[in-house]
Amino acid sequence: MSASNVLERKVLNHFFGIKNEPPPTQVFVGLLTSDPTDEDIGLEVSGGNYERQPISFSPPEIILGKTQITNNAEVRFPVATANWGTVAYFGIYNAQSGGELYAHTPVGIPKQIENDDEAVYRPGMVIIKMD
Repeated sequence: MSASNVLERKVLNHFFGIKNEPPPTQVFVGLLTSDPTDEDIGLEVSGGNYERQPISFSPPEIILGKTQITNNAEVRFPVATANWGTVAYFGIYNAQSGGELYAHTPVGIPKQIENDDEAVYRPGMVIIKMD
């Protein structure tokens, strides 16, 4: 996982008492066909009935020396009504559209989403790790 520049700024502001940074009321997972980088410049899927989906996470665990969280419920995107391309990255955002990217991570195995396909991620498939 990579924290975006936005999240890094918020964490530093909050934990060092510079500025209060309240958590978002909800976070959403988006699908990207290219690496968004910490600057949020990747290509997010658009059109064809696509929209970010709400996501919730399990409490942090240490697995193989890395602290991580995983989605604790299934994430199901709408059925694609057009080709979405090859989904290679997850992005975690603070809004269903627009908003700010908080984190990004590669999907386990990139997947081509075509017309009439559905992207579904079972619990534990969206993994956010911190070093």
